[in-house]
Amino acid sequence: MERCWYKVFGGRMRKVDLSVKSVENVEYMIERIKEKLNVVNAGAIKPTHFDEEMYEELKDIYEMIMKKGSFSINEMQAIVEELGNLRKQ
Repeated sequence: MERCWYKVFGGRMRKVDLSVKSVENVEYMIERIKEKLNVVNAGAIKPTHFDEEMYEELKDIYEMIMKKGSFSINEMQAIVEELGNLRKQ
């Protein structure tokens, strides 16, 4: 069963179904990844840097990050590097 999350859209909570490939879901996952990793330079990782072609890979990274409580510096560097590999060319 696919997990669904909730996000505030226009002041209202709406269901986010990550089994659906969409620009909105890419944006949601990137924003949540940045929050979880406490990314200082948020402009370095923007939802517009990613597209739906790499959705499954991004979703795998997202799910791994959301399951884990904390990250070592090496793990954070590896995650950021992997996100860099998924960026649009």
